[in-house]
Amino acid sequence: MATRKIVTLGNETLRKKSKPVTAFDDSLGILLDDMKATMIEKKGVGISAVQVGVLRRAIVIEIEPEEYLEIINPEIVKTKGKVTNSEGCLSIPGFYCDVPRPRYVKIVAQDRHGKPFEFEAEDYIARCVCHEIDHLNGILFVDLTEEGREYKKEHGVV
Repeated sequence: MATRKIVTLGNETLRKKSKPVTAFDDSLGILLDDMKATMIEKKGVGISAVQVGVLRRAIVIEIEPEEYLEIINPEIVKTKGKVTNSEGCLSIPGFYCDVPRPRYVKIVAQDRHGKPFEFEAEDYIARCVCHEIDHLNGILFVDLTEEGREYKKEHGVV
């Protein structure tokens, strides 16, 4: 496992929509392992492939201490409730703001071998899942609130 450079706010890669993973091979395994190592080194709880400059629909999330979930080609199929809480991002270091997210989320996805699975999450993990799926669609948490939009304006980023 190697760590990779994190793409930060202002880099146009973060605004692009990621493509589906179609090859479930060794290179995908290396990408996922590197994403996990990068996330751990940077003390994150979630990371998407786009954050390391790879436009593929792949995510790694720490769902329990030292327990990680790899999510490939996720689709949200159900949400419930709404809760607003603080978020930050490895791609926007040092900035946090309150963001509304679903309290519950259910996704369908694939694992690193292409096997389909469903995953349900509530509260903090639901927030992480939604945050990372947004990354795959070129959306950043700073796009979702007035405070975030002000931050982008102050830093000259659209």
